[in-house]
Amino acid sequence: MANERKALFHFGYRRSPDQDSAKPAQHGVVIVGAGPVGLSMAIDLAQRGVPSVLLDDADRIGEGSRGLCYSKRTLEILDRLGVGEKLVAMGVTWKLGKVFLGNRLVYSFDLLPEDGHKMPAFINLQQYYLEKALVDRVQELPQIDLRWRNRVSGIARRNDGVTLTVETPDGPYKLDAQWAIAADGARSTMRDLLGLEFRGHTFEEKFLIADLRMPADDIPTERRFWFDPPFHSGQSALMHRQPDESWRVDLQLGPDANIEDELKPENYTPRIRKMLGDRDFQVDWVSIYRFNCRRIDRFVHDRVVFVGDAAHQVSPFGARGANSGVEDAENLAWKLVAVLRGEADQRLIDSYDHERIQAADENIAHSTRSTDFIAPRSPAERTLRNAVLSLAPHADFARRMVNSGRLSVASIYDTPLSTPDEDDFGGPAKLGGPAIDAAMTMADGTACHLVETLSDGFELLYVDDGAVPVVPGGIKATVIGQDIIDARGDFARRFDAVPGTGYLLRPDQHLCARWRRPTAEKIAAARDRALAR
Repeated sequence: MANERKALFHFGYRRSPDQDSAKPAQHGVVIVGAGPVGLSMAIDLAQRGVPSVLLDDADRIGEGSRGLCYSKRTLEILDRLGVGEKLVAMGVTWKLGKVFLGNRLVYSFDLLPEDGHKMPAFINLQQYYLEKALVDRVQELPQIDLRWRNRVSGIARRNDGVTLTVETPDGPYKLDAQWAIAADGARSTMRDLLGLEFRGHTFEEKFLIADLRMPADDIPTERRFWFDPPFHSGQSALMHRQPDESWRVDLQLGPDANIEDELKPENYTPRIRKMLGDRDFQVDWVSIYRFNCRRIDRFVHDRVVFVGDAAHQVSPFGARGANSGVEDAENLAWKLVAVLRGEADQRLIDSYDHERIQAADENIAHSTRSTDFIAPRSPAERTLRNAVLSLAPHADFARRMVNSGRLSVASIYDTPLSTPDEDDFGGPAKLGGPAIDAAMTMADGTACHLVETLSDGFELLYVDDGAVPVVPGGIKATVIGQDIIDARGDFARRFDAVPGTGYLLRPDQHLCARWRRPTAEKIAAARDRALAR
């Protein structure tokens, strides 16, 4: 339940020619749900030359800020989709966090202590601004047919795709799709239509979440989390800066809180005032939530593929919801394009199931552990938690156990699409993980960053030794030392790179093979393996 903020952006319904067709119109890809995940999916496909129809049952965005924290990897993906720099300019950049027990600082962290990255560790930005930026980008791409107030009400599965029944203000019509992407959120109609159920855990703990308008330049821009604060005894609290002189506040209420009572201004206002003291503030939006850590058994169901909250749900602690959904879309988009172009078969789509279920299970595990630490379920667990917090200022092992929400990081896939290392590699770059950014320069001396130079296809990064190997067709070759220069040594340190080393990246920029001495045959075999051939 929530006191909803008035919608900020409205979009008009328009009739599609498909509604006047005597037979269902044929489309390669239909995406259901125009939230951040569905919009990202459509843009990614369009930039790879594949058109899509994007359906959403609403005609507005901006009812409550909802999602807030967007990670470095998500920002790198969104930058490739054409909106990353815009979002960073709009958002509040941060990388520092502090954890308190009462008023005492017990732990602090820096999520990106080194420089040489284009994107920050995190930005805070209200979800409606993210969605508006993505909608604006969609409107620049003629390959995307975005249809507001188009609600899917039926699905019939065929051997070569699905037929969707779509309700509109002008009545129903049907669409045939080779592939349907279900990005319609936690209350997914597509999931219900296929009779799929979540499996996992629903936590009974309730939390008050609010967006406040409050000038407070004296408060540092950092994530602040309290266990047992003096202003909210026995519970937890979280505070984040947002753009527009706005703040996100999250207060634990306990499992027995009455939702209807807690949403009354005469009850939530005093709670917030105790936290903020004599500061003037205005409540823009408030809600009470419980959360789930769960997923459906499989994400791929023949020609219907589930992404984002339609496939999995986690607690908000750690900002793993929207971030993992954008990674879902990135993982699926290039694979779907390869299948539609005949470069791979269904097995490549099955690898989405393997890789993103692996990521979902990791996120669910982290979220569950965070929740157990934040809201102990027994007196013994609370005693242990408080002992850890008391020791944290003095002992490294205790600091590592403090869990106010492990923040979202990029997925590293243990996947059959990767070619196992035949040589030893150190450094933070991991097989199956995304390319780690590095400060570089172009051949003409222009400053750049590695990730922004990468293509949207297979790419070999080769460290110059004067003898570049022959690269099979369809793979871009970039020579480090000629095409882009590692002047600071960031690339060498982060990839454990020496002359003659090669790194093969997938179209989603994940590292799928690396060698100290690559050959054309090894490169071709690794590319075929990454396409599940």
